[in-house]
Amino acid sequence: MTYRPNTKVGVYVDVANMYFNGGRRMQYDALREFACRDGADPLRLNAYVSFDVERAQEDIIYRDGINKFHAKLQDFGYKVIRKEVKWYQDDDKRYRKANADLDLAVDVLLQSKNLDRILIATGDGDFVRVVRALQNLGCRVEIVAMDNVSSDLRHEADMFMSGYLIPNLIPIDYHPDNMAWGDVGSRVRGVCYRHGDRGYGFMRYLKKIDAGLWLTDTRRSSSPYGSVYFHDSSLLTRNFNFSSSTSQSYVFEFDLVESNRTEELEAVNIKPISKL
Repeated sequence: MTYRPNTKVGVYVDVANMYFNGGRRMQYDALREFACRDGADPLRLNAYVSFDVERAQEDIIYRDGINKFHAKLQDFGYKVIRKEVKWYQDDDKRYRKANADLDLAVDVLLQSKNLDRILIATGDGDFVRVVRALQNLGCRVEIVAMDNVSSDLRHEADMFMSGYLIPNLIPIDYHPDNMAWGDVGSRVRGVCYRHGDRGYGFMRYLKKIDAGLWLTDTRRSSSPYGSVYFHDSSLLTRNFNFSSSTSQSYVFEFDLVESNRTEELEAVNIKPISKL
């Protein structure tokens, strides 16, 4: 796909959904970089958050942590839309509710007339009809999510990208200090795009946040992806059946090392971390 110059982008983040489905440590600057990867202009950056006023009055640590988080979002250029938590009593149980889905849906539909491309960060299937409506209005709609993603939402979007695959969006534990994603010796995440019956296969990973995400053929110099060989013996998880991963249904985390088998890099210390 060829992008038009001066593309106007809107980013809408369902913070609670991302937080509770693998995005606890999500880096919002990396999300913004990904959304604007082709030099696009971020016209709207909205983050929808829940805020428990009652708890904030009693819990200083909670209040300070929430305020710092919101301030950081604002530093990255996001508008923070707070949805106050409402408490309800049901017999002997007291429960809270703070659903920002409606706020997000109304905002993105009203603001879409000024946007060319929209990225919604959520895995919630309730947004399927919102995606359809935006597409009917002429917008390209992308979904970024991690775990527990609605299959209907994935298939409805013009593009779905697991947040685990976006460089630096979710910090990797035990990542070597002062080593960039994709360097030899670094730890990255990718998918298995080919596996045979001889105990080896190939992983593909996004080397850098760049345009041309459709160029998955790593033999093309303009492709932002890298491809690495791996042997099944490098898998840390026992009894994993690679026959179910060839359709790219799993995200793997692995180290990039110089190979003794090929002239290219090799993936070792492999473990599946998420099922798409």
